[in-house]
Amino acid sequence: MASDNTVKVTLIKSKFGRLKSHKACVSGLGLRRINHSVVVQDTPENRGMINKVAYLLRVEEA
Repeated sequence: MASDNTVKVTLIKSKFGRLKSHKACVSGLGLRRINHSVVVQDTPENRGMINKVAYLLRVEEA
């Protein structure tokens, strides 16, 4: 399922009380709740969203 250019992203802090743009990045990555993980492609667009909300996430190579 996972190829060389994917990353596993896990939401480790709540998105509530955050900036609207940060909430949009979290939902854009497909994350719904704390400890929810998704595997996303390692594209510049996804990398930008990950970098913007890095303080809410744990990122691992998939």
